[in-house]
Amino acid sequence: MTAPLAHPFAISFEFFPPNTAEMEETLWRSIKRLEPLAPQFVSVTYGAAGSARERTHRTVRRILDETTLIPAAHLTCVGAIRSEIDAVADTYWNAGVRHLVALRGDPPPDHPKYSPTPGGYDFAADLVHGLRSRRDFEISVAAYPEGHPEAASLDADLDNLKRKIDAGATRAITQFFFSNDVYFRFLERARRAGIHVPIVPGIMPVTNFVQMRKFAKTAGASVPDKLGQLFDGLENDPETLKLVAATVAAEQCQALEREGVREFHFYTLNRADLSYAICHILGLRPAPSSAPVPERAP
Repeated sequence: MTAPLAHPFAISFEFFPPNTAEMEETLWRSIKRLEPLAPQFVSVTYGAAGSARERTHRTVRRILDETTLIPAAHLTCVGAIRSEIDAVADTYWNAGVRHLVALRGDPPPDHPKYSPTPGGYDFAADLVHGLRSRRDFEISVAAYPEGHPEAASLDADLDNLKRKIDAGATRAITQFFFSNDVYFRFLERARRAGIHVPIVPGIMPVTNFVQMRKFAKTAGASVPDKLGQLFDGLENDPETLKLVAATVAAEQCQALEREGVREFHFYTLNRADLSYAICHILGLRPAPSSAPVPERAP
C-alpha cells in the first residue's frame, strides 16, 4: 500500500529542451507545476546537434531567469572539441550555473557507433576531469545498474563509473529501472568497488507502456513481466494508465525508502502530472505560500 515516506527525502527532475512552440508551452507548464515542490535541482538534457545545444542553453537560461529552481545543465563529449565544451562550461558558470551533468553522449543517428571527436574529450571521465580542472562545479554522472548497452561487461561498466568518480564527479544518477533488486545489487557492487558518492535512483513514470518497453530495450533496462500485466489493456485508456503509473512508481519509491534511499530523480518526459502525483502520494507538499497551478492540456 502506498503511503507517505517515513523519512525526509529529496527529489530532482529531468527535462529535455523543446523543439516546437507547442512542446515549449508544455515544458513550461510542467516546470511551473513542479517548481513549488522545491526539488534539489532540475536537469536539462543536451543534444549532439548544434541546434539542440542552443535549445538546452535557452532552457537553462530561462530557468535561471524566471524560476527559483536550480538548473543542472547536461554536457556531452559528442561532436565538439575541448575548447568549445570549455567555453560552454564557462558560459554556464558566468551565468550562475554551478551544477553540470557530464556524459559521454549518444552518437548521431548517421553514426551508430560512438567514436571520440578529434580534439574533444574522449569519454565522460575525461570530461569530468576537464570540468573539474576549470571550475568548482558540482558534477553528476550517469550510472547503469544493468550495464551500459555498449559495455563489454558489468565489471567494465562499473570500472568506467569508478573512473568518473575518481576524476571528480560528486553524484551518480542511475538509468531507470523497474526492479529494486537491480538497484541494490548494483549499489552493493559499487560500494565494494570503492564508489562512495550518492548513487541516486532514476525513476521513470510510465506514460506509454509500449513506447517505454522499446526505450528500455534500447537502454538495456529490463521490464518485469508483472509490469506488463499491470498496464495490459490500457493503451487506449490514458486516465486509468496514469493512476496505475503513479501507484507503481510511488510503491517503487516507498520500497526504496524502506531500504535507506532518501533521494529520487524523476524522468519527467516534460510532463508534470505523474511526477507531481507521485511526490504527493509520498508525502511531499508545496510550501504553504506556493499554490500549484494544475497542468492543463493545450
